[in-house]
Amino acid sequence: MTEQLSAAELDLLSEIAGMHGMPKGAFNIRRDGELVERNSSANIEISTKTGEPGIDIKIAAGTKGETVYIPVIVTQSGIKDVVYNTFYIGEDCDVKIIAGCGIHNDGHAASEHDGIHSFYCGARSHVTYIEKHYGEGDGSGERILNPTTNVYMEQDSVCEMEMVQLRGVSSTVRDTNAELAQGAKLVLTEKLLTHGKQTAESNMRVDLNGEGSSVQVISRSVAQDDSIQIFNPLVIGNTACKGHVQCDAIIMGNAKVKAIPGIEAASEDAMLVHEAAIGKIAGDQIVKLMTLGLTEEEAEEEILEDFLN
Repeated sequence: MTEQLSAAELDLLSEIAGMHGMPKGAFNIRRDGELVERNSSANIEISTKTGEPGIDIKIAAGTKGETVYIPVIVTQSGIKDVVYNTFYIGEDCDVKIIAGCGIHNDGHAASEHDGIHSFYCGARSHVTYIEKHYGEGDGSGERILNPTTNVYMEQDSVCEMEMVQLRGVSSTVRDTNAELAQGAKLVLTEKLLTHGKQTAESNMRVDLNGEGSSVQVISRSVAQDDSIQIFNPLVIGNTACKGHVQCDAIIMGNAKVKAIPGIEAASEDAMLVHEAAIGKIAGDQIVKLMTLGLTEEEAEEEILEDFLN
């Protein structure tokens, strides 16, 4: 793999997926719309889709302690890469999936990646999904990422999803949809930082269809300069269930943040809560850190890093 990728491309993989050289087990590495290298394991099979670009990832029932990597990098200016990835997670699994996309654009044309991921989580399985988006490059061309995530959870399954986007992405529209069966639990965590004239929109719909199902949505974001953010989650309780939506944002400069958390109940036994808070960094926080020897800029960065983590 290292012979097929440049040092800059390897750095991108390290940034978005924490990969340093060849990963162990199952993985699929995609660059500029083409496969770079793939490996399946005894319990995880990765195969090319027919009829549309993308892969099928089939995880055998009872698989535990394994990690599958499916990172994407885009290095060509002017390319639009669309990929459909479908995950079939068998019953009684405990697995981690590490995705993410890094765009390096040194040109003047826009580079874009649209990843459509669908997850079918088997009964009693525990899935951890980590997705990091990152952009870099000296060109004036936009770096665009528009992910769609669809989650279908069977009885008593657990899915923890962490979506991170820190710097470098010109614009993004993220759509997340989930349907939960009896006893299923979903935790969605978003971490987002925008700056310059970047825009970011996050739309969510979670349907709690099974008794005892639950969802926790946590959004933490920082909007700097002239950037714009929109957070639009909706949780629908159709039975005895629990849902909590929390949006916290720090706003700086001339940025704009719009949070529209929504909850809908179609059952008297649904317990749904939403809350949103938008504000600036408290001055006394900066002063306190400056008394410890930090400059104002260092204090600000420390506060933002702590907030997002």
